[in-house]
Amino acid sequence: MIHFIGAGPGAPDLITVRGLNLIRSSPVCLFAGSLVPEAVVAEAPEGARVIDTASMNLDEIMGEMEAAHAKGQDVARVHSGDPSLYGAIGEQIRRLEAAGIPYDIVPGVPAFAAAAATLKTELTLPDVAQTVILTRTAMKSSAMPNAEDLATLGASGATLAIHLSVRNMRHVVETLTPHYGADCPVAVVVRASWPDEEVIRGTLGTIAAMVRAAKVTRTALILVGRVLDPGAFTDSALYDPAHRHLFRNQKTPRHEPSA
Repeated sequence: MIHFIGAGPGAPDLITVRGLNLIRSSPVCLFAGSLVPEAVVAEAPEGARVIDTASMNLDEIMGEMEAAHAKGQDVARVHSGDPSLYGAIGEQIRRLEAAGIPYDIVPGVPAFAAAAATLKTELTLPDVAQTVILTRTAMKSSAMPNAEDLATLGASGATLAIHLSVRNMRHVVETLTPHYGADCPVAVVVRASWPDEEVIRGTLGTIAAMVRAAKVTRTALILVGRVLDPGAFTDSALYDPAHRHLFRNQKTPRHEPSA
């Protein structure tokens, strides 16, 4: 079995219990060395074949999986964050299915969630934003398909979590300012949850210069939206005493115990 495992955003203790147990029991461990903490793969069993795939191409990675499967060995294929987001697991899964090799997926804490925790921010607030869009911009990687350009997404006014784009900050600012305003809060979280985590807070009018001054060029998430500095906002109806739902349909009167 091939286990695709989300290692989380960086802090070794943010991996799930399930993911950690699979790493501890798999005789082969393939991991993205530039993004997955060494402490995570150090949990592989003694004598395990532990391979950093950062310098390997897809054929080489699949060769390791196929060889392990032929020997009856489980493989922990460890990705950073959550494998479903920019994890490049789709093409690996396609080849595994073609070869008849079984696999499963263990989710991980995504970078945007770790960034929100660092910022002590709820990304969805009543009357401010109820939608979070996870996206990136086109640079040297794959082009953006359909109508997923940043201007179209920004027109929604939603909270944006922009991955893999810190080197494209000028484009981000120029594209979003007409929709959000130059005073819209922005936070750039560098290496969320790692020991050397860094947070840069500004606005669409100031953030590009701040990021340039900090010399940030990679491993950063850009968050844009009014939720980052909302001021006054309406309380959620969830805990409003006047709001009735399945688990709080009506108050049960309290009865004094009989004598």
